This record gives sequence, C-alpha cells and structure tokens, in this order.
Amino acid sequence: MVASSLIHECVCLIENTAGDISWYKGYGGKELGSPLLMASITKLLTTTCIIKLLEDGKLQLEDKVVKYIDSDIMKDIHILKGVDYSFDITISDLLFQKSGLPDWFLDGNNNYARRAIEEDFSFSFDEIVQATKRLKPIFPPNTPNKAYYSDINFDLLGKIIESITAMPLHEVYKDFIFDPLQLKNTYLAVKDNEYIPPLYYKKHRLERHKFIKSNGASGGVTTNARELMIFLKAFWSGKLFNSNIFDTLATYNRLQLSFYPICYAGGYMRIEAGYPFMPKIELVGHSGSTGSFAFYVPEKDLFLVGDVNQFAKPSLPIRLVMKLAMVAN
Repeated sequence: MVASSLIHECVCLIENTAGDISWYKGYGGKELGSPLLMASITKLLTTTCIIKLLEDGKLQLEDKVVKYIDSDIMKDIHILKGVDYSFDITISDLLFQKSGLPDWFLDGNNNYARRAIEEDFSFSFDEIVQATKRLKPIFPPNTPNKAYYSDINFDLLGKIIESITAMPLHEVYKDFIFDPLQLKNTYLAVKDNEYIPPLYYKKHRLERHKFIKSNGASGGVTTNARELMIFLKAFWSGKLFNSNIFDTLATYNRLQLSFYPICYAGGYMRIEAGYPFMPKIELVGHSGSTGSFAFYVPEKDLFLVGDVNQFAKPSLPIRLVMKLAMVAN
C-alpha cells in the first residue's frame, strides 16, 4: 500500500477482542498516538448517540424527523416529480441512508468536496440544508432495496441529538462516548486552539481547519489509532449500548455505484471481501473520505483501524482493509 505514490503517511492497527493479538505498522512518521481525521467514521459516533437515546426511550426509529427539527428547515428538502416527501422522512430513513436525499458533499457541479480541495472555508448547517434543497432527490424515502450515501442524513441526526439532549453535539459525544471510554485525545473540535490534522490531496498537503470544524455529525471528529481501536471495540461489544440492537440494524442495501462494493445498514457500512470461488468474509464498520478506516471482521474476531490520509481516492482504505481481512489469521 505504501508503495503507492498517493500514500505519504499511513498507520494501521489490528487487534482481536481480547487484545492478545495486536499488530501495528506506521509509515511516514504516523504512529499509534498521531492525530488523524475520523472523517465519516464520525457517523459511528452519531449512530451510538441515536442508539443510546433509543434505549432511553427518548426517540423511536420510525419517528418523523420534523418531530425534532423545525418544519422550516425540512420544508421543500425532498420534492421529487412534483411530490413533496419532506415531512415523511423518518429517523430510520436517515440512519439507513434511505431518505433519498442528495449529498451536498459530493453531488452537483459545485459540491463542497471539490471546493475544499481549492480552499479552506467554513459553512453552517443552514447552508448545507439550502445546498441540499438545490439538488434533486434520488428516490422517495424508504424505497425498498434502495440506499444512497448522503452526509445530510447524519447532519440531520446530529441536530436531532442536540434537540433531544438540549446540548451541543461535542458535549453529547463527550458524555455518551469519550468520557465513558476515557478517550483523552478524541474530540469534535469547536475551539480555535483545538488541533486539526492536515490531509493530503494527491501530493498536496492541505490545512483545512475551518472546513473540518464545520463537519459535525457527519465527519468532524479527530482521534488517533489507539483510541479509535478502543471505540471500535466498544461499539461492537455492547460496552456503549446493548449489542442486541444490531439485530434491528442489520438490514443491508447496496449504495450507489460509486461506493461499490459497500452496503449500508443502520448507521454503519458492510463489505464482503474474498477471492474467486472462496467463501466471502464480512467487514462491518466505516471508512472516511480522507483515508480513515475502522472495521470489524466477525468471522476472524479482528478489528482493523487506521488511516492512509489521502483525500483524492476514498477507495484506498477500502482496498487496504479488504486485503488485510483476507490474509489475516
């Protein structure tokens, strides 16, 4: 992997549940304690908060989003072929990527990902809602066998979490996840002095402090490989919530072609890896557009976390974890 001209720094940590199997490799100065961007792995944190609120009876997955978010925000966000589905969208639709909403981050000619390559800039929740409304929805909410990866789904979940708890999201993460797991170097940055790691786009090293700090519930958290491993194990083990919930969340739908071979379940990704004519191996977890990855391989009881730090090719971490999952014993 590091032979690629796209990889300037990389870190990978693999462990089993007990921790008596542990393998680590760093490259380009990246170590276990080096800060890395979670990017969309942040969605697992958001999923955790939604599950905890579900367990506490504060919400139901079939609740309409408009129950928690002002109707002026939701108005006209999903109009398809003359039909307004805006007030039909549920929490479940958001969590399973089944709302049919387009993606402000990647879709359209003036998407935010393209702009972030050129400059550092801040944006608000209201701005990305308006950006979403300017794009065409993909399908009606909860269409059978359909899923479309869209960051706005988790941005809305973040606002639902804040509405229910009456707390800013960074404090909810801290109370629900960081403090219970004693994560000292994992945070959703909100202050100017909080460190944001640089990211690479091809050979260019980019400082994107404003942009990352605007990415809240869909991709704004900073961590390191060591603490990411602690969180990933807690997520799948039932340490943060009752793991029986995965029986409810494990309905998989394939995402749009650009995300092949990823399927999406209730708040996490699922990938099947394998050689031709060999049984498939399942990986569950999440990757990030900046090169981060956090996956569990149930069949082998292995957790894989790390970062290849490359914004130009989001498939790189997927390729790496698939290879590692197939060869690891």
